[in-house]
Amino acid sequence: MAYALTWLAWSPWYLSEDGIDLLHYDGGAVSDYVNTVALIVGPTFSAFIMTVVTEGSDGVRRLLRRIVLWRVRFRWYLFVLLGIPAIVVLSTVAVPGALASFKASAVPSTLFLYVVATPVFLFVGGPVFEEIGWRGFALPRLQGLYGPLLGSLILGVLWALWHLPLFLIPSWDTPHGSPLDVVLFVIWAVSITIIFTWVFNNTRGSVLMVILAHGSINSAAAAVFGLFPAPAVTGGIAQFVIGFGLVALVVMALTRRRLGYRQEAAPGSV
Repeated sequence: MAYALTWLAWSPWYLSEDGIDLLHYDGGAVSDYVNTVALIVGPTFSAFIMTVVTEGSDGVRRLLRRIVLWRVRFRWYLFVLLGIPAIVVLSTVAVPGALASFKASAVPSTLFLYVVATPVFLFVGGPVFEEIGWRGFALPRLQGLYGPLLGSLILGVLWALWHLPLFLIPSWDTPHGSPLDVVLFVIWAVSITIIFTWVFNNTRGSVLMVILAHGSINSAAAAVFGLFPAPAVTGGIAQFVIGFGLVALVVMALTRRRLGYRQEAAPGSV
């Protein structure tokens, strides 16, 4: 349902001149609107429909509570709001030529945009409306069925491939649609999913914390692209694949692949 509704809602964008040019108009002019609608009618709408079907109104109330669950240990806010941007920055400066391209003059405007744009990214860029579906509905059930690691691997692949129509749109950030781009994006999404599962399980199933984590990645990536404009940085996501992949491996090792999962406390498990 999430795939079908999102891909249908995205179609005015990827079928336009911005994408495969089947419909001859400028899809970029409506891309933000189309994207937001697609995210709402896709993962979010699907999550609530399936929650009603499988758990009724009580399940909807539980999902809503987890979306606004903010009372978690402070260290998880530190990781989500500072640790994740640190991973993005360290992954970037490790790229050859990145430090040499650093634009000190862009620091004030980038910091200003980072603070101002982050709340916008939460809604327009996908975190809120994606995570209600992927982590709010799907993750608890996949963990209950397959365990935290395999469940995260399955979810990571599903989440990554859900983005496929966007690979048809050259203006969509990165990547741009080569087979290698798709493979790297899937690996990156799986790595991020493992980290998000770890956060989710250690914050009593807080969807809010995963929304913030997702938003941190988006905002930090946009910031480093502005501060380090070297083609090796802005031309792909290989550095993020390596950085988040290493962190995911460390999380797996430290948690013995359990990712903080406790089955008796798993929200929405089936």
